[in-house]
Amino acid sequence: MVNIAQVTAAPGPDLLTPDNCAVLFVDHQPQMFFGTGSGDRTAIINSTVGLAKAAKVFDVPVVLSTVAAESFSGPLMPQLADVFPEQKIIDRSTMNAWEDVNFVEAVKATGRKKLVIAGLWTEVCVVLPALSAIAQGYEVYVVTDASGGVSPQAHEHAVQRMIQAGAVPVTWVQVLLELQRDWARTETYAAVGDVVKAHGGAYGLGMVYAQAVIGAHAAG
Repeated sequence: MVNIAQVTAAPGPDLLTPDNCAVLFVDHQPQMFFGTGSGDRTAIINSTVGLAKAAKVFDVPVVLSTVAAESFSGPLMPQLADVFPEQKIIDRSTMNAWEDVNFVEAVKATGRKKLVIAGLWTEVCVVLPALSAIAQGYEVYVVTDASGGVSPQAHEHAVQRMIQAGAVPVTWVQVLLELQRDWARTETYAAVGDVVKAHGGAYGLGMVYAQAVIGAHAAG
């Protein structure tokens, strides 16, 4: 029941902020993309890079991880690596990143309780660490459009499994705008606009149009 006297203009505790979350990128590698069939792979790449740039704009800590990079899956996709040129990439043998000590230690080092996870494939390399993190008390948000499975069914069933365990499905634009949340935040306004224009498709074109017609400070 709502207590009107306690209602204030304040964000809820479930919202993502630059200070309460970390972003985990798991196995965005060539071999994993070759086997992805749940959606357009170019769109997944675009969403992944958009998510990465969102994290960078707001200085959100990230963890980059690959599986069997030298023996099977290939390197982290260069578009993602280029966003974080100084970031160490944690390579693993485990399909479940949460069973790799270095990966878990990197997550712990962020000090964040909310984990935003994207990866390939959804039904293996996303669902396994997501369920493992939830079991240990983390709040997990799965970026569904920056993830992909071997088939639409595999992706959707994995997302549903994570939802049933308590994970929250989100999209990369949702994460970006939830972190910004107020167009009056001038310190990140321009950078957010640049990410939207580069990776937001028709939304990005709309922002280009609005700024050209209305002015440079047209809100998104």
